[in-house]
Amino acid sequence: EFLWTSFADGRVRLRIDNSCPQTPITVHQMFKESLEKYGSLNALASKKNGKWEKITFSEYYCLSRKAAKSFLKLGLERFHSVAILGFNSPEWFISAVGAVFAGGIVTGIYTTNSPEACHYIAHDSKTDVMVVENQKQLDKIMQIWNRLPHLKAVVLYKDSIAERHPNLYTMEEFLELGDDISDSTLDDIINSQKPNQCCVLIYTSGTTGKPKGAMLSHDNITWTSAHCSRAGDMQPAEVQQESIVSYLPLSHIAAQIYDLWTGIKWGEQVYFAEPDALKGSLINTLKEVQPTSHMGVPRVWEKIMEKLKDASAQSGFMKKKMLSWAMSLSLERNLNSSSSSDLKQLWTRLADYLVLAKIRNSLGLSSCQKHFSGAAPLNTETLYFFLGLNITLYEAYGMSETTGPHCLSGPHTYRQHSCGRPAPGCRVKLVDKDTEGNGEICFWGRTVFMGYLNMKDRTKEAFDEEGWLHSGDLGKLDKDGFLYVTGRIKDLIITAGGENVPPIPIEDAVKKELAIVSNAMVIGDKKKFLSMFLTLKSVLDPDTSDPTDILTEQARDFCQRSGSKATKVSEIVATRDQAIYRAIQEGINRVNSTATNRVHCIQKWIILPRDFSISGGELGPTMKLKRLAVLEKYRNEVDSFYKE
Repeated sequence: EFLWTSFADGRVRLRIDNSCPQTPITVHQMFKESLEKYGSLNALASKKNGKWEKITFSEYYCLSRKAAKSFLKLGLERFHSVAILGFNSPEWFISAVGAVFAGGIVTGIYTTNSPEACHYIAHDSKTDVMVVENQKQLDKIMQIWNRLPHLKAVVLYKDSIAERHPNLYTMEEFLELGDDISDSTLDDIINSQKPNQCCVLIYTSGTTGKPKGAMLSHDNITWTSAHCSRAGDMQPAEVQQESIVSYLPLSHIAAQIYDLWTGIKWGEQVYFAEPDALKGSLINTLKEVQPTSHMGVPRVWEKIMEKLKDASAQSGFMKKKMLSWAMSLSLERNLNSSSSSDLKQLWTRLADYLVLAKIRNSLGLSSCQKHFSGAAPLNTETLYFFLGLNITLYEAYGMSETTGPHCLSGPHTYRQHSCGRPAPGCRVKLVDKDTEGNGEICFWGRTVFMGYLNMKDRTKEAFDEEGWLHSGDLGKLDKDGFLYVTGRIKDLIITAGGENVPPIPIEDAVKKELAIVSNAMVIGDKKKFLSMFLTLKSVLDPDTSDPTDILTEQARDFCQRSGSKATKVSEIVATRDQAIYRAIQEGINRVNSTATNRVHCIQKWIILPRDFSISGGELGPTMKLKRLAVLEKYRNEVDSFYKE
């Protein structure tokens, strides 16, 4: 057996050594172990008509078996996929676990995908059954079904069926289908599964070319759920049952490993948010649930920060003063590990009790002991803002290809700006280091994936001769083994003069300097100098979540301070509002004055008419900036910077 494969039915050699000697188990074995310990505890909670409905681990397990039997009845073949297209829900979890029990491979599809993108994934993974949330998603599948020879049935789990169609079932109908399949038939399939076989496919949104299906084995899922979560100090339910809110897309590895698989492993109670969570309802759910730990991508933490800053901008003078007093005390205490005077400590505690606790409560984070951030780098402004609220954001780092986290921070492993250390049993090495110790981050351990489905060459490229996975990220390690991620190799700008410029530090500095700026993107690859695109902070449309033309409270504040009456992005751009343009130029001058050298200075900039968004194509599904797409979309603007 090789360390990698590109076949759905392939088996790999597991990276077991003295640092991670645990016996490999399948997903079913993991669920069985948890069932014995946590059977009577609540597992999943979802809101029906304003009330939380809960099911226990025993019920969850039984429903997953029912789903597995129904998948078999519908003709799910071994190592073919069940694709799930919809927002997080008990049905998502039960379909996923049922698909694995039945010997299939679970594949999440982003709800934002076009019909063509859905077709590519369903075709590539040989989807036999598709589970969709609502009519909107069903419509996509109806357009492509005739081009999917493997697709035998579609199950609808939220809406009722508007128009009957052969092989289209509601969730209730689906769960009854397999009643005549015996337990022993299912058990035979379950017992034939091996930990080194594939059970999950995560499609990574390739910034270039087709998405790649990262194959994860039973061992990837069960080992990572057990050991990476403990490195982040997630508690087993016999110590304390964790409550979490599930809202990030489950087609992405972060939420799938954190909400679904780890939830089973340690007996956590998972509450499902409303589908419009990221448009603003998340905080209401957090307030009701009061989770014990919470994970967000940087954009989620930034949105919470912007919401609080907006609220503060609207509050009275005294309230503003109190908040900034309390936050500066808290930030200082969190940045200075050295002891301060007793009096100062008393004031800090008082400030926390009087002011900050109320704010954490208003966010639903009163009971939250651990706050995680992953999937993209956090900027300093966000980090410090939350330290000011006495909330430490623990960064984790990894990729779909390492089953999510490979390096984690937690209460016992934390350093500012670091993603923590490799989880016990995982290793990291840096290759091709420069003089400052920055090199490409490479991974080894039981988190490392099996390979890309049907892509032998891409799989080969991902590994070196010894079987280390190359990340494409740049980072450095300190003397205690803490990892600092400094950027993507692909994002590194190499100017016409051959100088290497990492864009993120410059972009973060500009955003920190200018409260009106939402997104900043440095341009300059193969160019003589650096230029920059800026977008302004604007209110999001409550229905579509798309940016509107109206400036946020914070942005309007900035305008007033700069001597402008503007309230809309278009007013500023159309008239090249002098006051604003001057204020922005001054901010950029301040950033340039701290630049490493002349090459790192921003010579020209432009304000784009609309903020970046998923629908606009500038952001990926987890709000990561798609730099190539931006360059393509605004090619004329780029050209205007560099016209002789």
